[in-house]
Amino acid sequence: MITLPSGFAAHTANIGIKDDTLDFVVVLGVPGTIGTAMFTKSRFAGASVVLSRELVATGRTRGVVVLSKNSNVATGDQGMRNARELVTSVAARIGCETDELVVASTGVIGRQYPMDRVRKGIEGLPSALVGTDADLVARAIMTTDTRPKIAEAVVRGSSARIVGVAKGVGMIEPDMATHISLVFTDAAVSRGELETIFRSSVERTFNRVSIDTDTSTSDTTACLASGAAGAVDHAAFADALHTVLLSLTKQIARDGEGAERIIEVRVDRARDEEQAVTVARAIVNSPLVKTAVHGADPNWGRVAMAVGKCSQYEDIRDDRVIIRFGTQEVFPRQIDESGLAHLSNYMRSEEVLIHVSLNTGDSNATVWGCDLSAGYVRINADYTT
Repeated sequence: MITLPSGFAAHTANIGIKDDTLDFVVVLGVPGTIGTAMFTKSRFAGASVVLSRELVATGRTRGVVVLSKNSNVATGDQGMRNARELVTSVAARIGCETDELVVASTGVIGRQYPMDRVRKGIEGLPSALVGTDADLVARAIMTTDTRPKIAEAVVRGSSARIVGVAKGVGMIEPDMATHISLVFTDAAVSRGELETIFRSSVERTFNRVSIDTDTSTSDTTACLASGAAGAVDHAAFADALHTVLLSLTKQIARDGEGAERIIEVRVDRARDEEQAVTVARAIVNSPLVKTAVHGADPNWGRVAMAVGKCSQYEDIRDDRVIIRFGTQEVFPRQIDESGLAHLSNYMRSEEVLIHVSLNTGDSNATVWGCDLSAGYVRINADYTT
């Protein structure tokens, strides 16, 4: 069992939002806990996102509240009143200030919270939280996830730990972070240091995963530090945080709706990082590339097509580009039929690497995604029914 870092306690429960699985979680840090958060840039952002932006701006964040199975998106003024009631009531129950909490919601769009059940669930909150099981926190934020997503790391040279949980399997294309993720640490860092390191790590992990190119209306990621384990080395903390976020990123890609394979796209020798990221995303987001990976078809022509779509870059030339599946070069040096059969076996692996060298510079980037299967269609065709 992975426990929350020292200085944090949680409460998880089922309050009947949609079914009988866990759907309500509150995590609170000791007084003095600091936090930072990032949110979706969607113009259809949910009430929880709008309210949390307001609350985080005070700089006092030390706890989170999550309701899953209902996103509270496109619910108008009533939805905002419900979100405020949720945060205010939880804060009063556990003895903290309203602006010390961040609220997140995930699930079906366009439905009001079932406030009678929400109020009853809040009544069941103990005044002093005692839970420490991070796995329960991970399970309580799930919607169509097939498994909880959790990761931990120890900060080198200290006893401080970082523990992260996440949910997300569909409607994922980064536009700040993506999905819902909660990260907790007992390392003592300043709020400015926490925010700088967290945003940098998010950009290289959560911001580089894509399941279906759709940006959620509810994306929220928060990082809280209790300071209970004392001061840590800046670089060691950044390394540990990156380890946790990268693990969660890969778990999200692996659990994409209907996914059978994770796709890692590595673009190197690019003009700059922006070019590398743009090309990598074009590849991982291509339905034709995704279906080729699903069918274990080493069709490098689909990768070439995706690179070619990035027509804004005049320095990308087909006589310079190198395409590989795994370590096997397939363009410009092509392989024979027996080689293609061997490569097809490789593409049946749980993880498939597509490696493209642009030869326009010295920058690189990596993104993650998954294959596209009939399972994705079935899940999303029946989502609200």
